[in-house]
Amino acid sequence: MGNEHDDARDTIEHEDHEDEDDGGQKKDHKKNAVGAVSDEEGELLADVYHTPDEIVIQAILGGVERDEIDISATQDMITIRATREHPEEAGRENYYYQELYWGTFSRSIMLPQEIDIDATQAHFSNGLLTIRLSKIDKERVEKIKVKSE
Repeated sequence: MGNEHDDARDTIEHEDHEDEDDGGQKKDHKKNAVGAVSDEEGELLADVYHTPDEIVIQAILGGVERDEIDISATQDMITIRATREHPEEAGRENYYYQELYWGTFSRSIMLPQEIDIDATQAHFSNGLLTIRLSKIDKERVEKIKVKSE
């Protein structure tokens, strides 16, 4: 006769899940008997909104060091990639549940309008990443002075 923990482990073995962890990552994966996930890359969840002058992206990156965040951008897309290292405090066999996502996760976001890459700013504080992207105003008309030689 198995104990209560063995029974709980057996009931979640090989179930498909789409989970969110406390750090704002979404993951399609299969849980094994103790809830551990496969080695696939996780997907970062983000809020994207705009003001009259900029597009703002915010993402929770709890447990990630600033140096582990990689942001790349084109005029119409931004990609955020980071890695959360797993602290080796307990062996896998000692977990009852292991729901937090550890490893590399990323997100590519198609932007609703072009941005000025040179004016982009990113700030990371208390686990919150905020990226401010200046919009390019395609309707702005500027006069060009003609110079003589």
